[in-house]
Amino acid sequence: MPGWLSLLTAVLGGALAAGAVFNIIGRRLAQRAAAAAATAAGREAERVLEEVRQRSSLSAKEEVLRAREALERELSTRRGELEKREATIERRSSGIEDRERELGRQAQQLSGREQSLATREREIRERLERVAGLSAQDAKEELMRRMEEEARADAAARVRDIKEQAKKNAEREAKKIVAMAIQRIAAEHTAESTVAAVPLPSDEMKGRIIGREGRNIRAFESSTGVDVIIDDTPDTVVVSCFDPVRREVGRLALERLIADGRIHPGRIEEVVEKARSEIEAGIAEAGERAVYEIGIKGMHPEMVKLVGRMKYRTSYGQNILDHSKEVAWLAGMMAGELKLDVHLAKRGGLLHDVGKVLTHEHEGTHVQLGIEVATKYGEHPIVINCIAAHHDDVPHEGPISVIVQAADAVSGSRPGARREAFETYVKRLTDLERIGSEFAGVEKVFAIQAGREVRVVVTPNVVDDLKAGELADQIARKIESELQYPGQIRVVVIRETRAVHVAH
Repeated sequence: MPGWLSLLTAVLGGALAAGAVFNIIGRRLAQRAAAAAATAAGREAERVLEEVRQRSSLSAKEEVLRAREALERELSTRRGELEKREATIERRSSGIEDRERELGRQAQQLSGREQSLATREREIRERLERVAGLSAQDAKEELMRRMEEEARADAAARVRDIKEQAKKNAEREAKKIVAMAIQRIAAEHTAESTVAAVPLPSDEMKGRIIGREGRNIRAFESSTGVDVIIDDTPDTVVVSCFDPVRREVGRLALERLIADGRIHPGRIEEVVEKARSEIEAGIAEAGERAVYEIGIKGMHPEMVKLVGRMKYRTSYGQNILDHSKEVAWLAGMMAGELKLDVHLAKRGGLLHDVGKVLTHEHEGTHVQLGIEVATKYGEHPIVINCIAAHHDDVPHEGPISVIVQAADAVSGSRPGARREAFETYVKRLTDLERIGSEFAGVEKVFAIQAGREVRVVVTPNVVDDLKAGELADQIARKIESELQYPGQIRVVVIRETRAVHVAH
């Protein structure tokens, strides 16, 4: 039994060994077979690639040949077209040369004709000159003169017709516009007076106004520059002065002194200064109110003050502020009817007489002073022209200044609006004060008693008692040489020295 097992074990071991050997051999054979197959596949692939290369090379060569043939055909076609074009151009150039030769020949013919015509023209001109006895230049000038005369005659006739027609229409339209403007405004007309009546509570107050030996009335007249008239009229004192501002200051101060009851030189000066300050404030307020009523904007504050000062100035007895406002309204209405600038028309109308408020203080006409102040405060050139041209001192630069002049004439020519004698009277009083102010050392000058007396207040440190008499004589001599006046004028020079100290 053990021998059988050993034999069986030996046989199984041999079989396993043989299987292993066969397995190894099989693997090696399989590897060799796979290598041989791969080699064969590589040779086949190389053969296929070579065939593909050969085929591709043949196709590319054929494609190149076909492209070359097509290019040659296209070049041949274009060459033929170029040859045709060259032939056409040659034919055209040949035709152009023929035309140039023809044009040259025609130019020669024209040149010959021009020369012939010029020769004939000279012959005809010479023949005409011989027949007419005029040269060509003379004939030309004669022809031009006749044509010019005919044109001027036609133009003059046309202008005359147009002027006549325009005059008819203008008169009709102007009357319509002015009448419409006048109908739309209603203004009161009262002649300004140079006196103001101040009521008194009793006649006993007259004595207090005069004061002991007349010192109160003298102090009042010296401070205000007005003339206080105390007569037999019951319960009334009259303040007289040609300057409305001074008259108003005197009236207001006198009313306050009467109401207060304390009347003496010191109190008089205090009340007069307060009244003067209030009048100045009232002037500014009057200017602002007038500008607001007219509807004017953007006016310089100093110009507004000058407008307010018109309230206390008169022209031929007519209040300048009322007159200027009326002119502004009339000018604005007319400008509106004519489709012009209403604002500029109103502005020019309000300021056309602004120079009159400066004539009491400066040399020159009210037109010159108005132009200077309007230019200084930047008024519009049209407004300045309204001021300059409303008395025809300079030409009108536009229709607005003409409208302002017409409105000024309408306002001034209303019945009762002005009084000629008053203006002459005011001018004489103004000249009296101007002459007195021209001397050194003069502090204030007042023309009173309706121009029959001039009171000159001097600075005591500059003018002594001896020079005061000489100054009165010099002023009187100058008045005699420069002014014309009825009767006589008395010159009074006042020199007063005061010493003031305050007790603490």
